[in-house]
Amino acid sequence: MRPAETARYAAAVISIALALTGCKKGESQADKPRLTPQVSMRDVTFHSAALNREMQYRVVLPSEVAPGQKLSVVYLLHGGGGGFRDWSNYSDVARFAEQGLLMVMPEGDSSYYVNSASEPQDRYEDYIVNDLLSEIQSKFLVATGRSNRAIVGVSMGGFGAVKIALSHPDLFAFAAGISSAIDVPSRPFSAKRISQWRHHSAIFGPWKSKTRRDNDPFVLTRSVDPKGTPYFYLSCGEQEGLLPANRQFAALLAQRQFQYEFHTGPGGHDWNQWNGRLTEVFQSLQKHLSGENGLTRHGE
Repeated sequence: MRPAETARYAAAVISIALALTGCKKGESQADKPRLTPQVSMRDVTFHSAALNREMQYRVVLPSEVAPGQKLSVVYLLHGGGGGFRDWSNYSDVARFAEQGLLMVMPEGDSSYYVNSASEPQDRYEDYIVNDLLSEIQSKFLVATGRSNRAIVGVSMGGFGAVKIALSHPDLFAFAAGISSAIDVPSRPFSAKRISQWRHHSAIFGPWKSKTRRDNDPFVLTRSVDPKGTPYFYLSCGEQEGLLPANRQFAALLAQRQFQYEFHTGPGGHDWNQWNGRLTEVFQSLQKHLSGENGLTRHGE
C-alpha cells in the first residue's frame, strides 16, 4: 500500500472508531459541563476495593435540597472511548437533577462494566454494584433500596446498564440502554476487526466460554425470571449498525414477557441522537422509580 493510501486508510479507521464511540476528536480533553442554575456538580475520587485503585466519578444534584429530603439515584454509564465527564459535557442530562435526582457518572474505562476474564484486578462490575453504590450511600443523603435506583447507559454503557440490571435485578427498578452494544459477547471473529476482537476476548474470555455466556444479555434474558427484573427502556438510531441486534433483543424481551419499551428513530451513534432521547427516558424513569405502574409499550 502506498504511503498516501496508508494515510487515507488510517484516517478512515480513526473516523469510524470515533463515530462508534460517540466521541468527537479533541473533545476528550475539554471539560465543559452543561449545567443549569438549579443544579450543582462535584467530582470525587475514591478507592475501589474491587479494582484496587483510585477511581473518579462526577455527581450532579439539585442546588437546594429540603432538610431531610433523600434523593433517588441515577447511575449514568459512558460509552467506549469516553470517560466520566461525558454525560455532563455532551448532553443536557444535568437539568433532570432538578427533579430531585442525584446523577452519578462513574469512570468505566473501556471495560463494558463487567469483571474481566483475563485481568483479575479489573472487576468493573463489582466496582459498580459494590464499591460505588456503597460510596454514594455513605457520602450523600440518598434514598436506599431498589425502588430509588436507576441505571442508564449509552453504547458500551448501554450494554453495561442492561447487563448489570439483569445480573443484579435486586438493585435497580429501572434500566435504560441507549444504542446499546448489546451483542458484543456473541459477536463472531472478524479478521477486519482483529484489534476489537482481541479487546473483547480479553474482557469476555474465549469464544463460547462460560465467561462469555455469563456476560451475554441474550443468555441472561433467557434464564432470569422476568417478574423480578427492572423495567427496561431501550432505543437505537435507525442509521446505526447496532439496530438489528437491538431489535432482536427487544423481541426476546417481548417473547419472555419482560416489562419494557423499545424505540427507534432518525439518528446515528452519537450524542446528538442520545441527547434527544433523554426527555423520554426520564419520563419513563420517574414513573417507575415512583412506583407507578405504567403500561408496557412494545412500539417504536
